[in-house]
Amino acid sequence: MSIVTINAKIDSETKNAAKSVLNDLGLNMSEAINLFFKQVVYTKSIPFELKLPNKTTLETFKNTDNGRDLHRVSDVNHLAEELND
Repeated sequence: MSIVTINAKIDSETKNAAKSVLNDLGLNMSEAINLFFKQVVYTKSIPFELKLPNKTTLETFKNTDNGRDLHRVSDVNHLAEELND
């Protein structure tokens, strides 16, 4: 089996954060990517759950993006009161 190189684009903040976590786990980037791809092959799927938002969530996103159905409070105490009601 021959070894090939893969190039992928990722933002530097994510790369550095992942590198730190992987280092704590005793893995380098290549080892982690190999593990990911082997799991894709083994499970014939992405090795974590992917979900699309449901209709209610999409509608909520749309409303808040357009400034509708927002609940405003003046301070933290007011927020606490509203949450307790």
